[in-house]
Amino acid sequence: MTIIVKVRGDFIQLDQLLKTTGLCHSGGYAHAQIEAGKVQVDGRVESRKRAKLRPGQTVSYGGETVELVAAGGLACQS
Repeated sequence: MTIIVKVRGDFIQLDQLLKTTGLCHSGGYAHAQIEAGKVQVDGRVESRKRAKLRPGQTVSYGGETVELVAAGGLACQS
């Protein structure tokens, strides 16, 4: 399943994204998963917990894919 997330402003932090989408139940758990190398951004393992993500980027975690779009874009799940 792909989750589309609208980014309000210039960016969203990786840990906040994982928590906001419900893929991680807490910020601490998100940090642990990132530190363990279980999160990819644009196909590469991302180890920065507060990496700034911008529209056009894709995050993969736990078999799910999150696509970031500008706040003016469409938001839906498929």
